[in-house]
Amino acid sequence: MIRGKKIFNDPVYGFISVPYGVLFDIIEHPYFQRLRRIRQVGLTDIVYPGALHTRYSHALGAFHLMNQAIQTLRMKGVDITPQEEEAVCVAILLHDIGHGPISHALEFKIVPKHHEEISALLMNTLNEEFGGRLTLALRIFSGDYPKQFLSQLVSGQLDMDRMDYLNRDSFFTGVSEGVIGYHRIIKMLNVFEGRLVVEEKGLYSIEKFLVARRLMYWQVYLHKTVLSAEQMLSRAVARARDLLSKGVEIPMSENLAFFLKSEDASLIPGWVDRYARLDDTDIMYSLKLWVNSSDLVLKRLAEGLIDRRLFKCELRNEPIPEKDIAIRRSEVQKNWAFPEEDLKYLVFTGIESNNAYNIKNAEIEILMKSGVAKAFSEVVDHSLDPKIIKRYYLCYPKN
Repeated sequence: MIRGKKIFNDPVYGFISVPYGVLFDIIEHPYFQRLRRIRQVGLTDIVYPGALHTRYSHALGAFHLMNQAIQTLRMKGVDITPQEEEAVCVAILLHDIGHGPISHALEFKIVPKHHEEISALLMNTLNEEFGGRLTLALRIFSGDYPKQFLSQLVSGQLDMDRMDYLNRDSFFTGVSEGVIGYHRIIKMLNVFEGRLVVEEKGLYSIEKFLVARRLMYWQVYLHKTVLSAEQMLSRAVARARDLLSKGVEIPMSENLAFFLKSEDASLIPGWVDRYARLDDTDIMYSLKLWVNSSDLVLKRLAEGLIDRRLFKCELRNEPIPEKDIAIRRSEVQKNWAFPEEDLKYLVFTGIESNNAYNIKNAEIEILMKSGVAKAFSEVVDHSLDPKIIKRYYLCYPKN
């Protein structure tokens, strides 16, 4: 019997087919529909106006690439049962289900948990609703499944998540340096001794993939203007929480208030359901209210984000000297007359790092024509420096 399917028209890949059944039912679930209201690349549209795509479209794109990868591996004789195919597709659909509002910008700021941990919690809740149909998907998602390559397709150095977000983010930002040869990479995938490998013919496509990832990090994800905006948002939320803890009434969405009125809302029964109703709308609505706040720090941060009056952000290769921080704090205090204790919300430093390819973390393996699998770093004298590159930033209001 031929099963029906739903067709989605995706601007990146064209038509994406989803079979009716558990996969389509997951997409229709409110937990997944919430991803329509969470931007894929946070506040990046402040720099790249087209970057308004969502976690929803990213999840569908990663699912589409997973289907292609499964077909490729089966053609090469890899044993993947229909149950495993469905499970790995469920896992990739739900891999980002735990992302909070504005994606990575507020990671750990709403609840002190990593989004992957929250994804697992939401998947367990869905598994109960679906009568245990997601049990195998959860095992693959957590890496607790004998066929290691299935978990690697969901989360690894060359997973379908990275494959889609590089392709999709470069498409919507217009940054061509992020374009990758995903078609060729997927066609070169294989399995060797239970592990995901890339055939030797795909060597240079992998190198291009790693270069693209590094360029996208510095040009898009860690762009200094995006960094300024996301750090301002983080501090606006922290300021609101601080005021609430002191008994100051701050207007905001009911969902956001539930989390900010507690230092750790994950200790409150039922918090997962509340989290599943929290999205970008709550943050933007609250920011618009805070523009009229009587608290001048919160007001300044909210106005800057709503009206794009962002803080100056200096990126340096070395740690910021204390004297430079003191100078900026003195200038802000003089120009804005903020109390000393409030300056931490207005003048701040931090570190961002980028390691496009970590040779200590399960390297990409290349299947040589001789039939031996070798680590990518052993077979290519590539130009990528495996060490973590750090940038130190100093942010402060413009005069």
